Amino acid sequence: MKQLGLRINTQTAIYPILVIILCAAFLFYKYVLQVYPSIITVQLMREFNLSGAGLGNLAATFYYAYMVTQIFVGILLDKYSTRWLTSAAIFCCGLGLILFSQTQSLYIAQLSRGLMGAGVAFATVAYMKAAAIWFSPKQYAFIGGLLATAAMAGAVFGQAPLSYLIKMTGWRTCLYTIGLVGFVLAALFALIVRDKAAKNHDLEHVPISLGDVLSLVKSKQNWLLTLYSGLAFSPIAVFGGLWGNPFLQQAYELSATEAASMVSLVFVGLGIGSPVLGMISDRLENRRYVMLVNTLISCLALVLVLFAHPMPTWLLSLLLFVFGFGLGSFMLVFAMGKEMNKPALTATVIAMINSSDAFLDALTEPGIGKFLDMLWDGRVVNGIHYFSLHSYHLALGVLPIYLVVAAFLLLFISDRRENRT
Repeated sequence: MKQLGLRINTQTAIYPILVIILCAAFLFYKYVLQVYPSIITVQLMREFNLSGAGLGNLAATFYYAYMVTQIFVGILLDKYSTRWLTSAAIFCCGLGLILFSQTQSLYIAQLSRGLMGAGVAFATVAYMKAAAIWFSPKQYAFIGGLLATAAMAGAVFGQAPLSYLIKMTGWRTCLYTIGLVGFVLAALFALIVRDKAAKNHDLEHVPISLGDVLSLVKSKQNWLLTLYSGLAFSPIAVFGGLWGNPFLQQAYELSATEAASMVSLVFVGLGIGSPVLGMISDRLENRRYVMLVNTLISCLALVLVLFAHPMPTWLLSLLLFVFGFGLGSFMLVFAMGKEMNKPALTATVIAMINSSDAFLDALTEPGIGKFLDMLWDGRVVNGIHYFSLHSYHLALGVLPIYLVVAAFLLLFISDRRENRT
C-alpha cells in the first residue's frame, strides 16, 4: 500500500501498536488542552478581566463545542475515513491553541477554545475505533483501559510540568509551542495510520441504516451507560480541569505548583486504575460490580478531600490517588457498550456514551463558578476575586452527589458477562 509516497506494511505485529500509540498521543494532547486553564486561572482572570463565572464559561466553551461535535463523530468515523477525519481534528486542536496563545480578545479566546473542543471530540472515539479494528475482542477491555492511561498522562503533564514550563517561558509562548506540536502530530497520523486491518474489514465502512442508529438510541441500557459515564467522569474533569487547583491552595495552604502536583495524583490514579480494573473485570467476568464498588470508594475519598481538612500531605496525596484510581472503572462503560451493540456501530455508541461527559462538564464548570460568585463577599486579592473556603465547600459539594447517583444507576445496568455466570 502506497499513499503520499510512504509505504506502510500493516501486516507486521508492531503496526497495530504504532497505530494505538498515535491515537494515544492524540489523547495525551487532548487532556493537555482540556486542563491547562486550571494552572493559569489567575493569568486568565487578570488578562480578560473575568469573574468566577466568566472563567468557568471560558473553560466550558471547550465542552460546548465538544458536546455538539460529539453528536456526529461516531457516525462519521463508522462511515468514513478514521485516518483523514482524525488528522484534520488534530490540526484543528493545534490551530485553536495557537490562536488562543496570541489573542488579546475574550471573544477570540472563546472561539479558540471551541475549535479545540471540536477537534478533541474525535480523540476517544478514534482510539476505541482503532482498538476495535486492530486488536482482538479479548484485548479490547485492556487496550481500552490504556486509553485512560494515555489521557491521564496528558492531564498530569498539563499540571505540574506544564506549570513549570509556563513559569519559565510565559503562558503565551508555551501554549504557542504546544500548538505547533499538534501540527506535527496531525502530519504523522495522516502519513502512518491506515483505515483497515486485513482481518477486520467488517468493522470499517459497513453501511449503517437509520434503523440501526434508532435502535441504538432507543436502548435503555445505552442511556444508562451514557448517564453513568458523565456522572462518574465529570467530578474528575471539573476538579482536575479547573476548580480543584484553587481549592487545594485555599484549603491546604499550597502553592500553585504544589496544588498542581497534588491534582496530578488524581490523573495518575485514573491512568493506572483503568487498565488494572479492566483486567480485574475480565477475570471476575463482572464489570458492573467492579464499577459499583470503585465508584463508591472514589466518592468517599473525594468527600474526605473536600471536607476533612486539614490532613497530612501524605494522606491527602493517597486520597487523591484513590479518587482517581477508583474512577478508572468508568472506562468499562465503553467495553460494555461495544458488547451490547452491533460491531458496525462501535464508534457511534462510544460517541454517544462519551457525549454525556462533555454535557455535564459544560454545565458544571461554569455552574460552580456562578455559585462561587453568588457567595462572594466582595474581597479582591491581587486583582482577582477571592472565594472563601465555605464557598468552595458548598460549590464543590455537587461532585460527590454525582458519584452517588452514578453508583445508583449501576443497579439498573445489565452486564452480559455477569448474566453468563
